[in-house]
Amino acid sequence: MTRDHRPASDFRQARQPARRPPLTRDQVRGFWFLSPLFGFIGLFILIPVLGTIADSLFRDIVYLPVRFVFLENFRALWADPSFWSAVRFSALFVLVSVPLEVLLGLGIALVLNEPFALRGWVRACILIPWAIPAAVAGRIFQLVYNFSYGAANYLLDLLSISREPLNWLGSDLSAFIAVVVADAWQTTPFAAIILLAGLAAIPEDLYGQAKVDQAGMVARFRHITLPLLKPVLIVTLLFRTIQALRIFDIIFVLTGGGPGGATESLSMLAYRHFAAGDFGYGSAASVVLFLMAVVAAIAYVRVGRFQET
Repeated sequence: MTRDHRPASDFRQARQPARRPPLTRDQVRGFWFLSPLFGFIGLFILIPVLGTIADSLFRDIVYLPVRFVFLENFRALWADPSFWSAVRFSALFVLVSVPLEVLLGLGIALVLNEPFALRGWVRACILIPWAIPAAVAGRIFQLVYNFSYGAANYLLDLLSISREPLNWLGSDLSAFIAVVVADAWQTTPFAAIILLAGLAAIPEDLYGQAKVDQAGMVARFRHITLPLLKPVLIVTLLFRTIQALRIFDIIFVLTGGGPGGATESLSMLAYRHFAAGDFGYGSAASVVLFLMAVVAAIAYVRVGRFQET
């Protein structure tokens, strides 16, 4: 058994953490180039978010003096049935619309990734619904679901499914389906384009080797496409989840949150209180929506394991 006869000063130096090297000139220059971006984020994102969080702690009503109430607005939200109705709708809308849109987008991306005539034109045309403003899309589907002359009831009659016209926006279930269909029509191209970019990045040599090994289409999709597309798929789910949580425009135009608040999202609930002059209560609803988006983002990042990748 041997002993280490190094001086005690060597052990103390070994215990000390390694010092980080000073920033290089290129790194300092990079920070200067990024400073406008940091300023933009701080001015237009960070300050409004912090301001909304601060305002949620006050009783800020236009016809009353501003008073600090701490968590009173959140307690009022907890006891508000319309808040829980908005939470249920937002959560259910995310659970139904996001997987539907991503699956449809993946199918479209797989088709557009294959070579065929006029593929470039089809790729350009697929973006048209996404390019249309959400308010315009809501108005289009409002005409589609019209009780008297809407295309939806015309198709039901043409296909002999129902001779009587349906009031699509008059019941909770049909209004929910109408909103999901309208949102899927507009945002599925967004998911398709992102996934198409991920598919284009997969080397063709892998598929060629798999064909040599006599791997079928399902096996190639399962063992090559899905594993390599996973990071892009997670990012697509993340983007669509956040967008679905804060959905406002298309619901505002299509249903107005009706019938009876059945399609009122958290964004619409916050807007309704902002419009009524209750800024503290509306800010509290916005903070809850922000926290839900943050939790969803953290969950997706942990599932995606981007740091390990």
